[in-house]
Amino acid sequence: MDQIMFGIAERLEGMGIGIPTMVDAAMVLYVSHGIPPEGARVIIAGKLEKAMTDPNVSSLLLAAVLLEEELCARNPDTGIRSDPVFLLSDEIIGMAIAEYIGGTCARFEFTRYDQKKPGILSRLGPFLDDAVAGLIAGCTSRLYSECVE
Repeated sequence: MDQIMFGIAERLEGMGIGIPTMVDAAMVLYVSHGIPPEGARVIIAGKLEKAMTDPNVSSLLLAAVLLEEELCARNPDTGIRSDPVFLLSDEIIGMAIAEYIGGTCARFEFTRYDQKKPGILSRLGPFLDDAVAGLIAGCTSRLYSECVE
């Protein structure tokens, strides 16, 4: 990998959120745009890897990791772990990542992943599920956009 900022790839990998698990989640909702699934897996993996070299994406992912640790793991009495309806910052982080990578269309892709929570997303806490969904959505949306250009 090129320079991954803030060791975010290693942090996520240590939490069981590696590139392969993110690609698996992406493929659950993959919509073919003329690229066979195996080819799409390779392209999506490359886009995920590249996105994590961007300091803006990595800093938002790091924020999600640290919020998850602080509000869910270290302070379990906050009630945040259950992802209460008043918690919006998790969604904002996810949407920001998606839109930064893939533009406005990625916001809609984020909603698909946020609602279905495929693969690893279903096992993550409130901040990481949205941050990783945003990362996946940004990358898949970008792939789709490139397919129609």
